[in-house]
Amino acid sequence: MSSQVSDAPRRGLNARQADTVERLLAAGLEELRAVGHEALTVRNVAQRAGVSPATAYTYLASKNHLFAELFLRHLTTGPSGVSRSSSATKRVQSAARALTERIVEERALAAAVTPALLGTDPDVERLRLRIGGEIFARFESALVDPAEPDQPADPAVLEVLVLTFTGALLQVGVGVITYEELTDRMESCVDVILRGNS
Repeated sequence: MSSQVSDAPRRGLNARQADTVERLLAAGLEELRAVGHEALTVRNVAQRAGVSPATAYTYLASKNHLFAELFLRHLTTGPSGVSRSSSATKRVQSAARALTERIVEERALAAAVTPALLGTDPDVERLRLRIGGEIFARFESALVDPAEPDQPADPAVLEVLVLTFTGALLQVGVGVITYEELTDRMESCVDVILRGNS
């Protein structure tokens, strides 16, 4: 089942539909905070939002779809955290720190989205690409030298940074490292990656 929830602002939705989506997402986050991702159901989110389950499923194909929608929204509404330092290393470390801090603000959501993003749901896949695009854009912006804004970021370095960050997030998600360790580890990784490449 493909839902109608798409880009924010919600294109193609009338005002009533957009309001329903907003209520569902707000209720979804409240329910997630209250019961955790394993116990959450779209039915309970619908009840909390004051809509029927059928209405909820019109916009949310699954709870994994809900988690991905919430995570994308959470990630994109936070500050970019890009420093204007002359050092590429400092700018990228600042971007990684800002992303990590933003994710940590909603730990229940972070815990829910890790397994959700690994699924095969087409609605989740679309959002996974947008989440990846947001992370890519943050690092790309940090790599560009403010003194030479027309000079593009090195695509190979950018790819390694994104792979490193997303791999580190996966390690947090499976319990290998903690979010507290992630910031320090990413600072070290960025230092190694950019040594001689900035």
